[in-house]
Amino acid sequence: MENKQETINMNQIEKMFEVGAHYAYTKTRRHPSTKSFIFGSKNGTELFDLEKTCVSLEEAKKFLKETLSAGNKQVLFVGSKNEVKDIVKKTADRVDMPSVTNRWVGGTLTNFDEIKKRAEKYQKLVTEKERGELSRYTKKERGKIDKEILKLERKFSGIVSMKTLPAVLFVVDSKYEDIAIEEAIQKNIPVVALVNSDCDIKKIDYPILANDSVCESVKFFMDEIASVCKAGVVKTGTEAKK
Repeated sequence: MENKQETINMNQIEKMFEVGAHYAYTKTRRHPSTKSFIFGSKNGTELFDLEKTCVSLEEAKKFLKETLSAGNKQVLFVGSKNEVKDIVKKTADRVDMPSVTNRWVGGTLTNFDEIKKRAEKYQKLVTEKERGELSRYTKKERGKIDKEILKLERKFSGIVSMKTLPAVLFVVDSKYEDIAIEEAIQKNIPVVALVNSDCDIKKIDYPILANDSVCESVKFFMDEIASVCKAGVVKTGTEAKK
């Protein structure tokens, strides 16, 4: 069993290497908290120790698996950088989890009751439009409503399924999503994050140190996280039927 586990880990490390997960930033951009995860450097770019990244990934997956196994739990996926937003959204949709892939709206967690009302308003307007119930308004009024729907869609369409605060926040690039991180800390919501060497990992409960901007790298880790979340969703659905 030990040899098999070792083989699995080496295969995983090889895959990480292939997608460029080992590329960090330059030493001048490195946050002091990430120093122990740096293996060396090449042409001025620091390189992550992928063995440590592998361990961190497995710890994060174990935590998510244990959390989701309780049932009726949600992970809120957050990633609004242009390079990663589509990957984050597709991953969240694939496992039926909420997501924020446009600019984080202040108060999403700390003022959740109000945010939930805005999300419900968006859902109500979309439903009314689909049913043709907006025909009772004038053309000018419908135009205003359409603009409001688009505005609400950008901000809240990803969280309409989030009826309560999430059990976990999964973030791509905690430095870029610093407001979301601070709100999670205030609400005692555990944070799992894919982070590069410029991030303060002391703020993260389960940091996964790897390249958080290259699409191939981000997709690899999102797929790893999705595999755990999907298993949790399936189990929850099975338990619900019982």
